[in-house]
Amino acid sequence: QVQLVESGGGLVQAGGSLRLSCAASGSTFNIRSNGWYRQAPGKQRELVAGIGSSDSTNYADSVKGRFTISRDNAKNTVYLTMNSLKPEDTAVYYCNARTRPYGSEYWGQGTQVTVSS
Repeated sequence: QVQLVESGGGLVQAGGSLRLSCAASGSTFNIRSNGWYRQAPGKQRELVAGIGSSDSTNYADSVKGRFTISRDNAKNTVYLTMNSLKPEDTAVYYCNARTRPYGSEYWGQGTQVTVSS
């Protein structure tokens, strides 16, 4: 089992920055990849950024060049640094972890990000 707790959301003006954190506990040694997803009202949850066990990363086209996913293995924490925020980035952001060997998924409770114009 893996527990994930997000923090760092809030209200920011367009063009501003935020850094989200996702602290993992439990069987963290089994985590093979992490991701940040978001869900805006009336929309499906979408992948924002992912990071694999070899620190390879991938991003949604809408956030490339503005968001950066990173991981501190010593702290069992994954970060999402968001720059040049836009109103369309407003959503609840969720942290995700997939574990070995079967790819079980775990989710955090979500953190609200609101970008005002």
